[in-house]
This record gives sequence, C-alpha cells and structure tokens, in this order.
Amino acid sequence: MHEFLSGDFDEADALRLQVAAQDALIADQARELAHFRKIFARASQAAQIGVWECELADNSLRWSDVVYDIFDLPRGSMPDREATLALYTPQSRAEMERRRSRAIAERSSFTFDAEIVTAKGVQKFMRITAQVECEQGVAVRIFGMKQDITAEKRAVDRLRHLAAFDEMTGLANRAQFQERLTERAEAGALAALLLIDLDGFKQVNDGHGHMAGDACLREAGARLSVTCASADLVARVGGDEFAVLVGAGANLEAIAELARAITAAMAEPFLLDGRSHALGASVGIALAADAAPADLFVHADTALYAAKSGGRGTFRIFKGEAAPGRDSAAA
Repeated sequence: MHEFLSGDFDEADALRLQVAAQDALIADQARELAHFRKIFARASQAAQIGVWECELADNSLRWSDVVYDIFDLPRGSMPDREATLALYTPQSRAEMERRRSRAIAERSSFTFDAEIVTAKGVQKFMRITAQVECEQGVAVRIFGMKQDITAEKRAVDRLRHLAAFDEMTGLANRAQFQERLTERAEAGALAALLLIDLDGFKQVNDGHGHMAGDACLREAGARLSVTCASADLVARVGGDEFAVLVGAGANLEAIAELARAITAAMAEPFLLDGRSHALGASVGIALAADAAPADLFVHADTALYAAKSGGRGTFRIFKGEAAPGRDSAAA
C-alpha cells in the first residue's frame, strides 16, 4: 500500500504512477505473448506445422524452425527458393509452381500435398497451404503453412494396400479379385478364370503348425507370381485357395498350358524348416466365353471339385451343368 502526505502528491507523481502502471501492463502482456509463443512453438513442433512467407518482389523467404526441420536444413540458415524447389520431386515441383502461379494471378489460395527428398536424402510428404496477400490490389507476398504428413500418408497407403492385397502373400486379395473379375468380364477383356487349391496343405498346417502353413502359402504365392507373370491378376482368395485371371486373346491351348505349368510348379517339393514336403495343386477353369460374369467363380469352383475328385494334381475345364456331386468338367 502506498501512503502519500498531503501536499506532496502532484501531477508529476500521478503521471509517473500512470507510466509505471502502463509499463507493468506492457510487461505482463509481453510475458503472456512470450508464453503463447512458446505454446505455439511447442504445438507446431508436435504437429510438425511450420509457417512461411515469400516476398514476391524478390522471392525472399522467411519461415519457422519446423520448416527447416521438414526440409532437413540447418535452423537459422538463409532460405533460398531455388535450392528449396530442387528438393521437390519433379512432378510435385511442377504442380506446386502451377498452383502458385494461378493463386498469384487470381489473388487466391491453394492447398497441395507435395513429395520431397530432403537435404539428407529422406523421402517425405508435405502439405502446403498458401494465401496471396495484396496491397492496393497488387499481390505482394504469399504465405501459409507447411506440415509434415509423411506418417499420415504412409498410414493411408498402408490401409489402401491392406484393402486390396493379401498381407500373407502380397498377392491381390479376394476383394480386389472380385472387383477385377467383374470389371474385366463385363468389358469382354477376360478369357478365363483359374481357381487353384493346394493339395496336402491341411496335413502340413495340422501336422507342422501354422508357421509352417504360412510359409507354405507364401511360397505358393511366390511360385504363382512367377508362373503366371503374363496373367492379368494373381490373387489369394481365401485359405489355401488362389485365383488367376487370364486376359482376352488367350486361346484354349494357352489356358490349358498355363494350368499345366501351375500344377508342375506346385508339384515341386516345398522346403519348410529344413524338411522337404510334397504338396501339389488342383486347378478348376471357367471360360469367360461360356458364362455370365456372375457365374464364372461358381463354374471354376465346380471344375476344381472335379479336378480334386479326379485324383488331384491336375486341372479340369468347366463344360456345362451337372447334378450335385457329379463331375461336370473335363480336362
């Protein structure tokens, strides 16, 4: 508490108190601003979001520490636009320049996801937001944010991969197979569907464990990839069952020859945990010319059943309707 003697307090004292109060307020505001800047810096670092601006008159750049980190450049070094552009992949660089030029011409903004290779040779993905600033109707600078979205991009790519590919073998999964089968068949671009089932897989899986069974599936997928390299699609459609789509243009002999190559490849011993295992494969074939797209899988499955019933290690081609349990296919 301040005590003042009567007559000792004049206008100068009042002014000094007012100035002191203003100084104290400014100091409090400065501390608060510094505190918020620290919070912003920490949040920006955690979110990998940096701010930047570029003066259009001379293309001089300014940006925050996070932008240095995204490009793997030394903090505090002088940003150079041409050197920075060289870190973008050619496609991203061309697209970003196109969007930038349009935004400047239209006094507008844009958002763009770019691929870069940093100064340390690391591939990253960066989201750029940009806004053109004008003075008296003239574009004078462009500014915005840059965010490292590498982890997000890879997570999305991973989900997309899982949605279309079998994690065990790396082949197309059943969902992608069904989509491609319908698409190719309806376009008249399919010659045949081959359905493949491993012979003896259950004995390996039950007798030697799931790890041996998984190794067997991976090896089978690898053999099919090589044997059916010219096919439209090779997929694992469930369990120990695989499918192959053969494009239009392949004749019946070529299709049969592919089936023979598949059974021969699968007849080769499987080496699992240092031990040789004899498996094999049976193949059912449905010809696209003989069925509607929706019936192809059923026809191939019927032919596969006939191949297994006929001794396994062989193939059958669907040849028409049959009673349940009867062989309606012929090699």
